[in-house]
Amino acid sequence: MTLERAPNCKTAPIDADVVIVGAGPVGLFQIFELGLLGIQAHIVDSLAHVGGQCTELYPEKPIYDIPAIPVCGAQELIDRLLQQIKPFNATFHLGEEVSGLEREPDGRFLVRTAAGTALLARAVVIAGGVGSFQPRRISVPGIEALEGESVHYRVKSAADFHGKDLVICGGGDSALDWCVALCDKARRLTLVHRRAEFRAAPATVAKMRELVAAGRMQLLEGNVVAQRSTGARLEAVDVQGHDENRVTVPADRLLVFFGLHPKLGPIAEWGLALEKKALTVDTEKFQTSVAGIFAVGDINTYPGKKKLILSGFHEAALAAFAIQHHLHPDKRQFLQYTTTSPIMQKRLGLDGPESA
Repeated sequence: MTLERAPNCKTAPIDADVVIVGAGPVGLFQIFELGLLGIQAHIVDSLAHVGGQCTELYPEKPIYDIPAIPVCGAQELIDRLLQQIKPFNATFHLGEEVSGLEREPDGRFLVRTAAGTALLARAVVIAGGVGSFQPRRISVPGIEALEGESVHYRVKSAADFHGKDLVICGGGDSALDWCVALCDKARRLTLVHRRAEFRAAPATVAKMRELVAAGRMQLLEGNVVAQRSTGARLEAVDVQGHDENRVTVPADRLLVFFGLHPKLGPIAEWGLALEKKALTVDTEKFQTSVAGIFAVGDINTYPGKKKLILSGFHEAALAAFAIQHHLHPDKRQFLQYTTTSPIMQKRLGLDGPESA
């Protein structure tokens, strides 16, 4: 398996069984599920590295709902997935945004990237998360000049915030998760949220309120409306409450978690059925409105949909069997188990001959 950008093919398309669009955790697990069934995959992502939001936005964020792993960091999860899919030798095309998707007369799909790569696939899986994404930025005069030094929209290394006067803005899971994680590491921590209600998990909200009650962090209801800085060094922020009163809070680091601007980009132009900027799929095959094109993870929608990595893994497993049937409609399918199947154990690189 190579993680370098695959050589561009600006003339003849590259033949592929399956092309996966999106190299986040669900896209990576799709490689595994397809590999168990003997199906090779190419995977394309607009980012220059694998991992999607896990790597790009919160690599050190703890995740607690992966089966049999009590807790792991988001980047750790990606690293584990890369190790798991290693036997299947998927080809990665990184730093390449898919710019076009067309059905060929023979039923295959021509997938083109903005970098000039062309892939001719018998099936396509869209695992693009929420599409391309940018963090929602805070609207404070002069704040742009502080971004990357004192103002951050993601945590690459938690150690960068240790011993700092830290202000966190937001009311969702990311904001409160980092409040809990950094409370005992920061010199001083203040959470600023525009209202009294929070969107985060109830248990995390309760933990945050315990920390506030114990005097270990401060909670302010209102908005950051001004910053005080010297050059690129932030010194304090002004928080204005609903009573129009302002309070100045010492801050040499500002973390902002206002969510993302999800943009489907070119996917919205591929003629696939959409509902509220998500691709509609069935729950048997996770196939879109176009036969041969599947969607897994946060980018799809169906009755009862839950945007969890765990749910995406389940979708990838069922999509793999549907793709196998799509590629080989006349071949009878057998459910095999990795613990007992010599074929699957061979594909996983374990001992034992592969049988027909």
